[in-house]
Amino acid sequence: MNAPLWPDDRRPARLNALPKLPVFVDLAGRSILVVGGSDGIAWKVELLAAAGGAVRILAEDPSPELRAVVRNDPKHLTLVQRTWREMDLAGVSVAIADIEDGQDAATFAEAARRRGALVNIVDQPAFCDFQFGTIVNRAPVIVSISTDGAAPILGQAIRRRIEAVLPSSLGAWAQAAKDFRDRLREIVPSKPGRRRFWERFVDGAFANGSQGRNLDGTLDRLAHEAGGEASARRGEVVIVGAGPGDPELLTLKAMRELQAADVIVYDRLVTPAILELARREARRVHVGKEGHSASCRQEDINALIVDLALAGECVVRLKGGDPAVFGRTGEEVAACRDAGVPVRIVPGITTASAAAASLNASLTHRDHAQRVQFITAHDRHGDLPENLNLAALADPQATTIVYMGRRTASKLATRMIESGLPPATPVVAISNVSRDDQENTHSTVKDVARGIPLPGAGPLIIAIGASVAAPPECPLHASSTFTARNGQRRFVSKSELSAPTLVGH
Repeated sequence: MNAPLWPDDRRPARLNALPKLPVFVDLAGRSILVVGGSDGIAWKVELLAAAGGAVRILAEDPSPELRAVVRNDPKHLTLVQRTWREMDLAGVSVAIADIEDGQDAATFAEAARRRGALVNIVDQPAFCDFQFGTIVNRAPVIVSISTDGAAPILGQAIRRRIEAVLPSSLGAWAQAAKDFRDRLREIVPSKPGRRRFWERFVDGAFANGSQGRNLDGTLDRLAHEAGGEASARRGEVVIVGAGPGDPELLTLKAMRELQAADVIVYDRLVTPAILELARREARRVHVGKEGHSASCRQEDINALIVDLALAGECVVRLKGGDPAVFGRTGEEVAACRDAGVPVRIVPGITTASAAAASLNASLTHRDHAQRVQFITAHDRHGDLPENLNLAALADPQATTIVYMGRRTASKLATRMIESGLPPATPVVAISNVSRDDQENTHSTVKDVARGIPLPGAGPLIIAIGASVAAPPECPLHASSTFTARNGQRRFVSKSELSAPTLVGH
């Protein structure tokens, strides 16, 4: 017997390589030199002035647009009509120039760097220490977008889409929150209570029609509500379904819980792409379990999530698929209730549904499957359960979904045939459902009983029956159905086929 594993703290996956580091620089009162007089320079000058920089512009022939920008902000902008000299760079933090000639651009960049300035040459990335991104301004909320020069128009398109989803009042909410922080600590001293306040704050900031009026009163009310709950509550456990693996199949509610978690206790089947969506400050604890391999004991997992919640943490118990389907969620809910820990469940897309969707198929069908039943093919000892209702599994009007059946698929298929399931019933085995490395293999229930190799090494679903597993070229409404026998494909009549059955791991 394998020795049990212990819950394992893990760090977030490292970021992919970045072409540039996105940072926000405080320019208030800093000396900035800008050389050039084009309309493009006018936009950059206006942006620098908005950030509080002391901007000096050198331009022999400034455009009307640039002149207008300077007139509108004499506090931050100074225009001098002449060429630049090296002494102009003394004390400068940032140097920007619109210089087309490569040699002249190199001369300016070298001179500026000798003085310790960061350099940007318009449309000359080889000489740039930084680039200007496309921005969405809801000050103090600022979103900056960069394509590293690959496709500026794409950056603009991204900006338009972000503009459409950020309320115009978002900046007012953010500023109010900044001013409210000290008072929040007075009203809500507990960490879980403040977490609840911020969750409600976000709901309010993004609410349709929110205009950001009377925010002081609104925030005060939200804080007292959260503080009142906090006085009677400790931490909490939220059991969240991560879906089959594709991060795009994660629910919006699951995403919100991941973003609010203090600690994420996750299973082996949760993909790295899902974890990347979580709050980066959250502690991550791996409690992977796998049949016939070293695994964390369920009682240790129960104790861990309870202890964390009693310590005041917001705990997300993250499970692959839907936590209500063979995820031992009932045991974890019971452990929390026994300890007086608040617990909630956020459902996820179960692998069976995602498997059918990946085949453009359905788990039910008016002619083939009027009922769906879920079973597990893996008992506490890793064997096929002895108490399976085999008559129900051979029901010609049911889709049966069997999880955790990779090791017992052959034995299960044999018993299903013995119970009346026709050997020619079509089968499709699918590994790593919804992921980039998904694999599908079509066969028959007789082939599975004989022990044919199943695809992949990851999580597996085996679909048996016409509704789900019939090959794509076989229309269900046809008078005969395409199937395989002894390695050869042929058509058999509907009367030879059983109902759809789904076997999964």
